[in-house]
Amino acid sequence: MEHRHVTLSRTPTVLIVLLVVVLAVVVLVTQWSDRDEGDWHSIPQDLAGAGSTTSAPASAPAETQPATQTSQPWLPPRFTQRQGDRDRMARVIGVYGLKDKAILQAMAAVPRHEFVPASLQRSAYRDSPLPIGFGQTISQPYIVAEMTRQLQLKPTSRVLEIGTGSGYQAAVLTELTPHVYTIEIIKPLADAAAKRLKRLGYTTVRTKHGDGYHGWPDAGPFDAIIVTAAAGQIPPPLLRQLAPGGRMIIPIGGRFATQSLMLVEKRADGKVRSRSLMAVRFVPFVRKDVSAD
Repeated sequence: MEHRHVTLSRTPTVLIVLLVVVLAVVVLVTQWSDRDEGDWHSIPQDLAGAGSTTSAPASAPAETQPATQTSQPWLPPRFTQRQGDRDRMARVIGVYGLKDKAILQAMAAVPRHEFVPASLQRSAYRDSPLPIGFGQTISQPYIVAEMTRQLQLKPTSRVLEIGTGSGYQAAVLTELTPHVYTIEIIKPLADAAAKRLKRLGYTTVRTKHGDGYHGWPDAGPFDAIIVTAAAGQIPPPLLRQLAPGGRMIIPIGGRFATQSLMLVEKRADGKVRSRSLMAVRFVPFVRKDVSAD
């Protein structure tokens, strides 16, 4: 009887201790689930487009759809020429620590040599940027891979690229989703990229000549936006066209200043936050068609 009496007298204390432990675990788990690497910064709601009319789900039909959209799944084109070079390039990207198989497979699939000038094709698979004319470049393969990875694309994702260049980044994006829209302000580059993408079989990419600062409102909202030139600030129109739950990757900084590759996220409630991922060096964000001079 004495043993039974002692056990009952301790029961409330034991229950209280267990309750405290459970509550502590719940708090820790909650804090961990909300924790992100790096320092996040909030962006004012008026710039983020809170309450705007572009808050429909990114998968909703837009007025402009890929020309080849069908009920059949999208199968990107495949190339055998210089496959060994692409495989080696993908292994170099992996040395940086990027291990995402889907991204590495995408980089190994797209023929980068088709997107550089003929005089530079021998250097196409080096891990470095290359000039493509009009003061523009095709980005370093690792940077292309990392920016693409940060978008977290799904097969149904709608993605907007600002700065088509030669079309290489757009081709890489189509390895993950057929719903790719890309804008280039320099008309000769825009025209050449459109022809190149079509010739190579990337027929779902929608191309446009125009000022990327304003985005592509008729085709939005977008699950992801990728900007391939350094802007002084995040363009407000792009923030408004980013769908709730969407991600934007954009380099921020001046031509001669330190640039940061920024990841921008718009949460389901419309709140926007950003954080710096790494120091980068990009060509400046062009607002005027230099080919018209």
